[in-house]
Amino acid sequence: MLEAGEAKAAGIGIAYNIAVVDAGGALIAFTRQDGALIGSIDLAIGKAVTARIFDKRTSDLAALAQPGAPLYGIEQSNRGRVVIFGGGLPVRIDGSIVGAVGASAGTVEQDIAVAEAAAAAVSAG
Repeated sequence: MLEAGEAKAAGIGIAYNIAVVDAGGALIAFTRQDGALIGSIDLAIGKAVTARIFDKRTSDLAALAQPGAPLYGIEQSNRGRVVIFGGGLPVRIDGSIVGAVGASAGTVEQDIAVAEAAAAAVSAG
């Protein structure tokens, strides 16, 4: 997964932080490419954990957490470690969630693309 995410990041031209958590939300793999933003380390890990503990893409949570939306304020839960912007997504194998991945360093759209590339590596093989 990390290699696939790193390859996508290289194609974008941005150094990335990519985190993978297991089904219990524990960090099992992480990479910080040379020059990746230091501030994005915790964001990548937080996105992966958030995607797993809520079994939702963090971009979906972002929409649900806006003022007036059903999950407004959710980012304050779980000791404030919830990250509600795109770049985190659950990882599924045969329909079952087996963990999650989080990517951080670029725009939200780029973060989503890197996370999707990483997750696709598992479902593809």
